[in-house]
Amino acid sequence: MIFSLTPVILCGGSGTRLWPLSRENYPKQFLALNGDGISMLQNTAKRLDGLGPDIPLVAPIVVCNEEHRFLAAQQLQDAGIAGAKILLEPVGRNTAPALTLAALVAEPHSVLLAMPADHVIGDIDRLHKALQIAWTQAKTGAMVTFGIQVDRPETGYGYIQKGGMIEGHDAFAIQSFAEKPNLEIAQTYMKSGDYLWNSGLFMVRADQWLKAMEVLQPKMLESCKASMTKSIQDTDFIRLNAEVFARCPADSIDYAIMEHLPSRSELEIAATVVPLDAKWSDLGAWDALWDVLPQDAQSNVHSGQTLAIDTQNSLLFSETCLVATVGVDNIVVVQTADAILVADKSRTQDVKKIVATLKSEKRGLAASHRKVHRPWGWYDSIDNGERFQVKRIVVNPGAQLSLQMHHHRAEHWIVVRGTAEVTNGEKTFLLAENESTFIPLGHTHRLANPGKVPLEIIEVQSGSYLEEDDIVRFEDTYGRSEK
Repeated sequence: MIFSLTPVILCGGSGTRLWPLSRENYPKQFLALNGDGISMLQNTAKRLDGLGPDIPLVAPIVVCNEEHRFLAAQQLQDAGIAGAKILLEPVGRNTAPALTLAALVAEPHSVLLAMPADHVIGDIDRLHKALQIAWTQAKTGAMVTFGIQVDRPETGYGYIQKGGMIEGHDAFAIQSFAEKPNLEIAQTYMKSGDYLWNSGLFMVRADQWLKAMEVLQPKMLESCKASMTKSIQDTDFIRLNAEVFARCPADSIDYAIMEHLPSRSELEIAATVVPLDAKWSDLGAWDALWDVLPQDAQSNVHSGQTLAIDTQNSLLFSETCLVATVGVDNIVVVQTADAILVADKSRTQDVKKIVATLKSEKRGLAASHRKVHRPWGWYDSIDNGERFQVKRIVVNPGAQLSLQMHHHRAEHWIVVRGTAEVTNGEKTFLLAENESTFIPLGHTHRLANPGKVPLEIIEVQSGSYLEEDDIVRFEDTYGRSEK
């Protein structure tokens, strides 16, 4: 039997500990964080390039939040990834249902490689060698995970206890899984040499995964099958049935399946772990980013406009202005267009508490940036007052906004680059650079870019209510409802 390897990119998650750069509507997996200008999703999708002719590779399956569907599709297209199946979860249910959905839509005789989209792997050659080892086991029916070599008593990771070495392979049977330990237990794990960090990477044949699910998690499997049966194929996307999937139990791959395998011999599915020493990081918080990026002579990491005087062991990130420090040590400073974070580097796990507070106070800074991405391009709210708002709007070539109207605001549009096709009431016309138009309150209107270069306009809104929910959509290329 000829097997093929299907990458399954798990693209959920909100990345709250990397606030303010990561937001609910634009989380860390869509950000370029490791200095190469390529997003974490794109890096994950390209990670298997050059794996070798011995492992037939097919197009990936991407499982992501429905709200992020256009981000995922655009970034895959920009990275040259063709033929991907994008499964849209109407609600997050953790990694076990996500891998089950992938197994249900994968090609026959697929070996699935589950990869979180928000991890960094610095040594691709070593990753590929570990994948080759795992491939030989997964083809024969084993369920394989990858354990990271322990180099410090880390309390933020789960652990895998190694059993006996598998003859002829640099791999081990799994004796047990361990929760995130306290410092004392983590030190014991490290000294013993019997433990590896749990990477969250898994390789398993699709039929073996579904076999295990049928025995160990039948309700989860039933919900996934039913939501797939009632799914809708929509351009690049497979939309799961929201009502059915909402009833699916939530659990991780580890808890739902892997930790049960060592004691369930009747399943005849071996649970194995391949050690991986490939400069791996899950970039769970700002201190992890400091670990993986290049540092100066004072062990500082710089991004953007920064100036560090008598500063050591710190991460300085600037998005729009100069960030300068004097006489500090072991801190994180992150500046974006609408927020600034200052934290002790040893406390960056607690940044999630900021996000929780913002959410409880219903403040939009937890969900969105000032710059908001849309399927047609993006806009940036560059100024606002009591009865006005100024936006910079960029529309991608060939894209268009919805045909819409507003109850409470009028708009002035000024073209600063490209050519705009404007629908204003009953008229449709073109605007060139330095030309403008006025959209009265209540007028049906649409902005489109018929050209081959990005269209950039300045929009000045005025009225009694200027929030984004004052939109009535009549037609929309992207299938969005009023929002």
